[in-house]
Amino acid sequence: MVSRADFEQSEGAGGTDIRFTGRLTLARLGDLPTRLDALGPIATLDLSALERIDTVGAWIVTRTVKEHGAKVTGASPEAQRLLDALASDKSEYRVHRDRRPPLTRMLEQVGAASVGVWNELLGIIGFFGAMIMALGTQLRARRRLRWHAIVTRFQTVGLDALPIIGLMTFLIGIVVAQQGAVQLRQFGLEVFTVNLVGRASIRELGLLMTAIMVAGRSGSAFAAQIGTMKLTEEIDAMRTIGVSPMEAIVLPRVAAATILMPLLGFYASICAIIGGGVFCWIGLDIPPVTYVQLLRDIIPMTDFWAMLIKAPVFGILIGVTGCYEGMQVRQNAEEVGKRTTSAVVAAIFLVIVLDAMFAVFFSSIGWN
Repeated sequence: MVSRADFEQSEGAGGTDIRFTGRLTLARLGDLPTRLDALGPIATLDLSALERIDTVGAWIVTRTVKEHGAKVTGASPEAQRLLDALASDKSEYRVHRDRRPPLTRMLEQVGAASVGVWNELLGIIGFFGAMIMALGTQLRARRRLRWHAIVTRFQTVGLDALPIIGLMTFLIGIVVAQQGAVQLRQFGLEVFTVNLVGRASIRELGLLMTAIMVAGRSGSAFAAQIGTMKLTEEIDAMRTIGVSPMEAIVLPRVAAATILMPLLGFYASICAIIGGGVFCWIGLDIPPVTYVQLLRDIIPMTDFWAMLIKAPVFGILIGVTGCYEGMQVRQNAEEVGKRTTSAVVAAIFLVIVLDAMFAVFFSSIGWN
């Protein structure tokens, strides 16, 4: 049976003499530290009877020596190495309470976060400029265009996203129709639910929800893939053999997101309109034929053109943000997760900001 850590005590001239027995290890300590703290002044610590000692046991001995000024005797070579290692560690960690006013701390945190966001924005803009330069190089030498890589990304960005985007926007169309009908029923204008669903789906909801889903799926995948390649030094190896990571990795992903966003946005808008049509048919007794005819009269072509203008911009933004965050991975695997999260948050934030700017711009030119 493994011996537990224990000690024998005797009274000496300068205080209590302690003789440790058993195994002074973490697994066998028991209540020894508590009993040791309850003793008075300790003069000597005898380690000759110990079967084994680990770092925790050596720390207990060192702490007792510092508190009582005790003398250590009978230490084995192994125990002496541990004691010397702990004695040579002079680091002290003290936690000081931040006594500044809460308002000062809050303003400091807001300022630091603002500087971080600004630096991140500048980095994305610089990365976008480097990507444009690489695109110009590829366009001048058309043989360097990597069409196979772009088509391969169509699977990840587009085809694999169709089920979740379709289901989500279909349900959102039902929710918008239901909530709109509840409010319009108070004025006896349930028929205008068709207007609400049609214009909101084509102009805003379909594309915006698609951009959020693509940012969550593809943007995060871009950041994680490129970040992992950075850690495994694949990107450094590509540079060594003369292959540009911007041309081989970044441009195909950004191009795939840019090309597919208009198609995915249109698909999502149609799914949202179908969801709203199902509710109008079941809840408001509006036949599908009448629903489609009303949509043709309600939705102007400017809404469709507005969606097609915004979609490629959102695709470029999502692709550039995801690839930029992946390229910033430097240290360890934990940073891959942080950068992936940053890619999703930054892409969604910038998409919403740009959507608001587009809404103001289209309203100013009469596309209401």
